[in-house]
Amino acid sequence: MIYIKFQDLSLEKQEELLEVSREHVTHLFGDSIKKYVSETGADYERLIEEETIKNLYSYDYVFNI
Repeated sequence: MIYIKFQDLSLEKQEELLEVSREHVTHLFGDSIKKYVSETGADYERLIEEETIKNLYSYDYVFNI
C-alpha cells in the first residue's frame, strides 16, 4: 500500500513512484525480461518502462487529505 498526500501529486512524486515501480519490476521480472530480450532482440529499456507503468496499476493507494 502506498500512502500519498493528496496535495503532493507533483512531478517529483510521480517520478518517485515510477522509480519504486521500476525497482519492483526489475527485481521480480528482470531475469525473464533479459532472457526474452536475448532471444528476440527486443529493447530492454522499452520493455522495462512498459512493465513499470503497468505495475503502477497493481498498487493500492491511500490518499491522505
